[in-house]
Amino acid sequence: MTENKEIIIEVCATSIMSAIAAEKGGAKRIELCDNILEGGTTPSAGMIRMATEKLNLDVCVLIRPRGGDFLYNNIEFEQIKQDILIAKQLNADGVVIGILDKDGLVDMVRMEELISLAKPMQVVFHRAFDMCSEPYIVLNQLIELKVDRLLTSGQKNTAIEGAELIRELITIARGRIEIMPGSGINTENFSELIIKTGATNYHLTGRSIVRSGMDYQQNIVLLNSLNKDADYAWQETDVNIIREIVRIGNTK
Repeated sequence: MTENKEIIIEVCATSIMSAIAAEKGGAKRIELCDNILEGGTTPSAGMIRMATEKLNLDVCVLIRPRGGDFLYNNIEFEQIKQDILIAKQLNADGVVIGILDKDGLVDMVRMEELISLAKPMQVVFHRAFDMCSEPYIVLNQLIELKVDRLLTSGQKNTAIEGAELIRELITIARGRIEIMPGSGINTENFSELIIKTGATNYHLTGRSIVRSGMDYQQNIVLLNSLNKDADYAWQETDVNIIREIVRIGNTK
C-alpha cells in the first residue's frame, strides 16, 4: 500500500492538445514526446515552448534522437546534448534521458555529462532501463548518478506484468530514487497496480481515438503506410480518462 501518500499522475503527451487534456484532467506532470509508436522521440522546439508557456503543470521533455536501441554514436550524443540545452532554454522542468553501453548497463561517463548539462532540471531515466541486462546493477548506477526518477514497466511489456520487479526496485531504492511504473496503465488495472507496487508516481497516456472532421477524405493515397485508418483518425489524451485515473488514485 502507499500509506496515504499522494498519488502523482504523469501523462505521456504527444501533442499540445494531449498536454492540455492532461492538465484539465488533474495530472501533475507531463512527459512531452513525439513518435510514441517508436517508443518516443524528442518533440519539436515549438511543442516544448507551447507547453511551458500554456501549462501550469511540470513539463518534462523526452530527449531521444531516434527509435531503436539506446547505444548512441558521437553525432547522436551531440544531438542529445543540444536537445537538452534547447529544453532548458525553453524552461522545461525536466528531461527524460537514457544511454546504455554495449553490455546493456548505463554508460556512466556520458550520463554524468548529460546530468551536469541538464542541471538544475529534473532528470528522469526512461525505459532504456527495461532493455538493460542487469536491473539491480543499473538501479544502483542510477542512484549513484543521483537521477531523480526511473520510468519502468518492470522489464515486462506492461507495468502490471512487471509489478513484482517494480515493487522490489522500490524496496531496494529506499527513497533514493523515485520508481515510476509506466506502460499499459488504464482505469481497469490502476487500482491493482497501486496495491501491487506501492508506487506513488505513475506514467500513462490515457488516450482515446479522435476522428477527423474532414468531409472529404482521400481513400486512395495512404500517408500512413502501417495503418490505413490513421490518416483520418488518431489518438489523443482523453481528459475523462485522466480524471478517472486521478479519482482512483485519490481513493487509495
